[in-house]
Amino acid sequence: MSEAELYEPIKRFLETQGYSVKGEIGPCDVVAIRDDEAPLIVELKERLSLALILQAVDRLSLSDTVYVAFRVGKGRSGSWRSRKKQVLSLLRRLGLGLLTVSTRGNVVPVLDPAGYRPRRNTRRRRRLLREFAERVGDPEAGGSASKQRLTAYRQDALRCARELAAEGQLKLSALRDRTGVERAGNILRDNHYGWFERVRLGHYCLSPRGHREVGDWAAALPVRDKDSSDPA
Repeated sequence: MSEAELYEPIKRFLETQGYSVKGEIGPCDVVAIRDDEAPLIVELKERLSLALILQAVDRLSLSDTVYVAFRVGKGRSGSWRSRKKQVLSLLRRLGLGLLTVSTRGNVVPVLDPAGYRPRRNTRRRRRLLREFAERVGDPEAGGSASKQRLTAYRQDALRCARELAAEGQLKLSALRDRTGVERAGNILRDNHYGWFERVRLGHYCLSPRGHREVGDWAAALPVRDKDSSDPA
C-alpha cells in the first residue's frame, strides 16, 4: 500500500465524522474542514518514520489539529510494534494525533492531538541528582555504549574492594572509617557484583571473583591519599 493508497481510507473515515476532505492542499497530504473548526491535517507515510513526524511538526504552524497516519500490519512499522508506548509519549509531547490504517483499510484513531505537560517523576529526578552529586569526577563519556557503568555505587564498592585487597580482611566499621563510604555495610551485604565474602560476623574479605575483576577497574579511581582518612 503506497502513501496515495492510504488516502481513500483516511478520507472515508473523516467523512463519516462530518468533515469535507481534500488531498494535497499546499504542503499537506490531507486537509479536512468541518463547520467553523480549525483545519484538520493528516500527514501520510507507509511506515512510521522521523520524516513523517518532522512533517507533522511543521504542519503545527498551520493548525493545532495535526495527525500522522501510517499502515500497520505484518512486516510494517516495526518501530511502532516494538516501541508503541514511547511513540505515543513522543506524539503526546509534540501535540500530534495518530491514525493507523490496516491492510484492509480500517482506520483506527489511536491518539487525538492535545496540549501536553508531562507529569514530573520526582523520585526519578531525586535519583538522577543524587547520582550526579555522588559520582566522583566524570568517568563516563556521554553516549557510551558500555554496559558496565562506573556509577557512584560502583565507585564506593571499588573503594571497599581496594581496601580489602590491601588488608586481606577488615571489620566493617574499620572499612567504613578507612574508605569514608557510609553505605559500606549495605554494599558488602548486598554484594551486587559478587566481589565480597563474609569471613565471620562483621568481617569481610574479597571473593575470588573480586580478586579477578577489581583489577580491571584499577584506573577507575584515583589512588587514595595516604593521610586522607588515616589518623595522623
